Amino acid sequence: MANFTTVPVAAAALQDSKTYEALFFVSFVFVLLIALAAQLLFLQWRAWLPGAEGEKSLIKGVRTGVYTFMSHLN
Repeated sequence: MANFTTVPVAAAALQDSKTYEALFFVSFVFVLLIALAAQLLFLQWRAWLPGAEGEKSLIKGVRTGVYTFMSHLN
């Protein structure tokens, strides 16, 4: 007979939350590096990120682009 271990719902939700945060962090750093490189080269990088077109600051534009990317994963 097989032994099955169950994960409590709260622990599973916490794990999902940590996974989401880790994915957000990795995506944020990746997009930030692209945005910084494009900013240094005087390119219009905000047009590359959906949702970031109207943002004035670099960090807000990157955050908006990452949130848009993350919403497509669901």
